Amino acid sequence: MAYNAKRMLTRREMLKSSLTAGGVVLVGFHETSLSAVLQEPGRDAFRGGRYLGLVEFVREGPIPMGIPMGAGLDGRLYTDLSEVGRDKATIPNDKFYLRTRASEFLRAGEPWEIKVTGLIKQPIKIGLPDLQKRSRPAGLHLLECSGNVREAHFGMLSVADWAGTRVSEILDIVKVEKAASHVLISGFDRYPDTSSSSLPGASWIFSVDELKASNAFFATAMNGSSLPKDHGFPIRLVVPGWYGCTCIKWVDEIQLLGEDAPTTSQMREFASRTMQQGVPERVRDYRPPLIEQAAMPVRVEKWIVDQKINYRVHGIAWGGARPVSGLWIRFNSEEAYVPVDSFIQTGNDPWSFWVHAWAPTKPGTYFIQLRVKDAVPARRLNAGFYVRSVEVADV
Repeated sequence: MAYNAKRMLTRREMLKSSLTAGGVVLVGFHETSLSAVLQEPGRDAFRGGRYLGLVEFVREGPIPMGIPMGAGLDGRLYTDLSEVGRDKATIPNDKFYLRTRASEFLRAGEPWEIKVTGLIKQPIKIGLPDLQKRSRPAGLHLLECSGNVREAHFGMLSVADWAGTRVSEILDIVKVEKAASHVLISGFDRYPDTSSSSLPGASWIFSVDELKASNAFFATAMNGSSLPKDHGFPIRLVVPGWYGCTCIKWVDEIQLLGEDAPTTSQMREFASRTMQQGVPERVRDYRPPLIEQAAMPVRVEKWIVDQKINYRVHGIAWGGARPVSGLWIRFNSEEAYVPVDSFIQTGNDPWSFWVHAWAPTKPGTYFIQLRVKDAVPARRLNAGFYVRSVEVADV
C-alpha cells in the first residue's frame, strides 16, 4: 500500500480525515479493450535485479485505504492506487472509491422505476426490467471525484468494467417537445442524518447534445456483477469524460427542460471543484466538467541492479480529449523535465500506465511532477496538483 498507518486511528479520526478529502469517467461504449490497457513496456532495465521494497509517498494524510467509512453523504472509501498496473487494470467493486454511501431509507427488493417528466408529450415510467433488457457491455471507464486530493492519496479515482443502456436510447423512446434542450437526471438522496460535508440533492443537468456526445449511459452492472448498493444499485448514471459528481447514483427521475433552467444545488456545490467561472445560476452558463489530461506516480520501487541502488517509478495517465504523444517527468523543481521511459497512451479512457527508471544522486526529499508534451488542457497537472513526494535514504 502507498501508506501504512503507524498507529490505529479512532473512529472519529478516521471519519474526520475522510471528510477532508472531497467528494470520471471517460468515453463510453467505444472499443476500449483490456488488451489495449495491458500493453507491455519496452525493454526491462531491471531484469536480473533484486526488488527491495516500496518507497512510501510522504506528506500525505493518515487515511485508511480500501476500507468503507462513515455513512450516507459522509460515507467514503479511498482506493489504494499503489496496486494498479498493466496486470491489474480494473478496481474490484469492494475497493472502488466511494464519496457517498447508500441511504438507510433505500429498501431492497422493492420495484424500481425512473419517472420521465417535463417537456415531453406524456410522462412515462421506465422500469428496471426494461433497462436490464436493453443493457449491453459498455467497456472500461474511469471515474474521478472532483474533490480528489493528495491528503487521501488521490484515492478517489478508480476504473471498472461497466454494462448499461445509453441515455440517448432512452430519450429516443420519449416524445420530446421542441423546447426541450436539457435533461435533469436525479437520484434518491434522502438520509436519516444531516451531513457535515455535503448537501443533499443528487441531480445534474446536461444538454441533450452533451449526453449523446459523451455516450452517457445508465449503468446496471459493474465488473460483471449487479451494481453494489453503495455504487448506486440498481441504476447509476455514468458520463464518460466528466467528473464523478455528475454520475448520479440511485437514478429515479429524468426531466426534460429548456435552456433557461436554473442549476441544481449539486451543480452549485461543485462549481469551484469543476473549475467553473464563479457559480453559474443557469445551466446554459455551466461548462462541461470535463476531466483534463492528468498523470501521476502511484508507486516507487527500490531495486538493486548490478550492485547499485535504483528506483522504478510506476504511474498512470488519464483524462483529456485525445491521446498525447509524450509524457515528461522531473523530481525537483530545479531539474529539467525528461521523457518518461515507457509511455504509450492509446486512449484517454480508462487510464494508461507508464514506467520510469530513476537513479537519484543523493539522499533527500524528492517531488515527482509530470507534464504532457502536447499543448492540451491540463490545468491541474500543470499547476502541480498531482505532485507526490518521496524520501530517499539510499543511493
